[in-house]
Amino acid sequence: MRKLGFWPRFAVILVKPLMTALTRRDWRGFEHIPATGGVILAFNHVSHADPFTAAHYVYDSGRWPQFLAKESVFRIPVAGKILHWCRQIPVFRGTVDAAKALDAAISAVSAGGCVVIYPEGTTTREPNLWPMKGKTGVARLALATGAPVIPIAQDGAQQLFDPRTKKFRLKRVPVAVWAGPPVDLSAWQGAEPTRAVLDAVTDEITNHIRDLLSEIRGEPAPPIYVPVRAGKGQA
Repeated sequence: MRKLGFWPRFAVILVKPLMTALTRRDWRGFEHIPATGGVILAFNHVSHADPFTAAHYVYDSGRWPQFLAKESVFRIPVAGKILHWCRQIPVFRGTVDAAKALDAAISAVSAGGCVVIYPEGTTTREPNLWPMKGKTGVARLALATGAPVIPIAQDGAQQLFDPRTKKFRLKRVPVAVWAGPPVDLSAWQGAEPTRAVLDAVTDEITNHIRDLLSEIRGEPAPPIYVPVRAGKGQA
C-alpha cells in the first residue's frame, strides 16, 4: 500500500473523480511498471490536459507520480503549494538553477521514486501531435541513475484541450495510455554523457514512445519532428 500522506491523498480526491467523469480510459501496460524501486516514466506530451490523464494512469498503476514541471506553475497561489507538498519537481528553465531539477529528479529516483518526464519538454508542435525531438534531460537522468526507462504513449487528452486551437471541451472523451517494456539502453551503459551520447539515448527513448503511439492510433508514424524554430523542419 502506498503511504501517500495528507496532501497527495487530497490531490487524488480532487483530480481522480473529475478525470473519471471526463474520460473513457484505455489503460495498458501496467505490467511494465515496476511495483517498487526507482523508475523513469517517459511520456509524449499532446496537451496541457495530459498531465492529469498521465497522473491518473500512473496512480492506477500503483505508483505515485513525481512530475518535472515548469517552475512558474509552483508560483500559482495555493496550487503551487499543493504541488510542492505532493512531491512534484520544479524545473527552472534558462536559469542558473536549471541543474537543480535534474539533481532533484536523480534524488527522487535514487530514493525509489517514480519520476514522470516529458522528453519533449513542452507540448509537441508537430501538426498532428506526434512526438517531436526530445531534449536531453531524460537521457541525463537515465544515465545518472541507471533506473529503467518505461516509454509511455498517450492519446486523447487533446480532445479535452487542444493546444492547436486553444479550445476546451468538457465532454467525456476516449483516452488511451499504453506503456511498453523498458527501453534497452545497455549500449550506452557506463558511457560518458557527451552530446552525441545524450542525443542518441534521447532519440532511442522518443522512438519507442512514437512507436507505441503508432499502435494506439493504428497508423504509421512520421519521422520524429524537429520544430521549425530549431531551423530544421523534420529529421
